[in-house]
Amino acid sequence: MRRGTVVVMLREARLGAVKTRLGADIGPARATAFYRRMAAETVRRLAADRRWRVVLAVTPDGARGPWPRRLRRIGQGRGELGRRMDRALARVTLPALLVGSDIPGLRPRHIACAFRRLCAARAVFGPAEDGGFWLVGVRQRRRLFAGPVRWSHPETLADALAQLPFSAVLADRLADVDDGAAWAAYTRPLCVIRSSP
Repeated sequence: MRRGTVVVMLREARLGAVKTRLGADIGPARATAFYRRMAAETVRRLAADRRWRVVLAVTPDGARGPWPRRLRRIGQGRGELGRRMDRALARVTLPALLVGSDIPGLRPRHIACAFRRLCAARAVFGPAEDGGFWLVGVRQRRRLFAGPVRWSHPETLADALAQLPFSAVLADRLADVDDGAAWAAYTRPLCVIRSSP
């Protein structure tokens, strides 16, 4: 497979405009700071790997953000999430993967694995722990979200797969941080259990 593209979906990190479900549980300031940090780390990690090119799909269109200027930016445009993802994938060199910018566990090895799995399929999805997905990718131009999808729902991935006219493969399962429960799991300190002497 030729060198692919990784599209990172980014939203301008304005207070109250990002991670609103998380903000309702932990406060808008903490949620915005978390998003800003995760987005910067995601872009830095993925852009440092030369196995693929990185393109930033931003909203609102024209948002500058604290992201590397050398990376190409495209506007997400208007509409619901599925339409914006389809639009972003249609504007880049294929094969392409599209990822969220708020997946703490995302590493280049997950991207490389998804590209490998895409070699034998028309599409690939990366399942999220909450029933959604953190990644979607295609080898050829095609619309993925023509049918109804319940976004931010435990059946989001199932809805997306059910309306495809072809089968897709799955990449690694990762967790995103969209609400207070996910935040608690993300921030929970590692406990070391020591046995008694």
